[in-house]
Amino acid sequence: MHFCMCIRATSRSHPPGEASSCPAYYLTPDCFLSLFLSLSLCPLSPFRPREQEARRSDEMSEQEDLDYYIMFPSFPPSPKDQTLTAGGQNQREEFVFVYEEDKRPVVILLGWAGCQDRYLAKYSSIYEDKSCITLRYTAPVEYLFWRRDKMPYIGKRLLQVITDERLDEHPIFFHVFSNGGAFLYQHISLAMQRANTPFKIRGVIFDSAPGERRLTALFKAISAIIGGVIAQAFSRTPIPTNPIALAEEAYSWPQLFLYSNSDTLIPASDVEKFASRRAERGVRVQLVLFTNSPHVKHYTTYRDVYVNTVCSFIHECLISPSPSRSLLTLDRGDDRGSQSYDAPPDLTKRVVLPHEAGKQQN
Repeated sequence: MHFCMCIRATSRSHPPGEASSCPAYYLTPDCFLSLFLSLSLCPLSPFRPREQEARRSDEMSEQEDLDYYIMFPSFPPSPKDQTLTAGGQNQREEFVFVYEEDKRPVVILLGWAGCQDRYLAKYSSIYEDKSCITLRYTAPVEYLFWRRDKMPYIGKRLLQVITDERLDEHPIFFHVFSNGGAFLYQHISLAMQRANTPFKIRGVIFDSAPGERRLTALFKAISAIIGGVIAQAFSRTPIPTNPIALAEEAYSWPQLFLYSNSDTLIPASDVEKFASRRAERGVRVQLVLFTNSPHVKHYTTYRDVYVNTVCSFIHECLISPSPSRSLLTLDRGDDRGSQSYDAPPDLTKRVVLPHEAGKQQN
């Protein structure tokens, strides 16, 4: 029998396993355009820089908690074969990860903008079925679009959660969704750099991300009206706001990209260009293109292939030598303007065809 303990941590006390009560937010370009047009009619009051004390009071309180979910599945007996095993005649292979109980892999799932936890939990169950510890968190929509000055704090707090839960000595993977998850991962990575944190990160999975912000001008206009840019003006350092800048990330752990040629929000060309830049910097990169699947719907469309792909990636990262924790020395020379997609030696690509789609659907 399979047992699993769920902990939901918030600023209030909740019993383990309580269902999420967070509302969903569905944001489309039309929504942003309507919001921009309506808010652009409102007069803007001039503002003046405040003193340092007021600046501090505008920051997130160090006492605030994050609304995250952490799962500790039961630990199964180790199989005799000391490698990942696959058996059965079904399309979905039954993977078994082999590891010591006190070093179980931890998978941190970062949801897309407006993601309800019940949807993110469907992805975390992939790893919980393999007895991996999972942590789920989705940044509030207002922080992703209008109060981005809060994101560095969230990145720092998630690192503290990992330490508080004594997971910092476990092999850790990130599974991030869309630009919302990639944006949050960007700030976690920056927080690790600032703190020089010795976490054992083994790999990152990008689902439908990252992509260029093609509504940048509109985002900036809305942010200026609502106050996000004003809040950033009080910060001592600029707040990174474009997850595509992760192409310059200083760490070298392997990365898996799950994307589609039919994604209307994140074009395949964005993902491939980003992945190529990472591979050029010595990062081991895998590209898996799911034919005709919508944005963050690759699991729904190609369930079995999706599960096999992410499990195989984690297994390969676990049995491979640990990636260097030192920062990469990035070449900022003439290759910056390159737009071509020529696969470097450390990049592989697979195309998943429609006939590989399973019959199971959400």
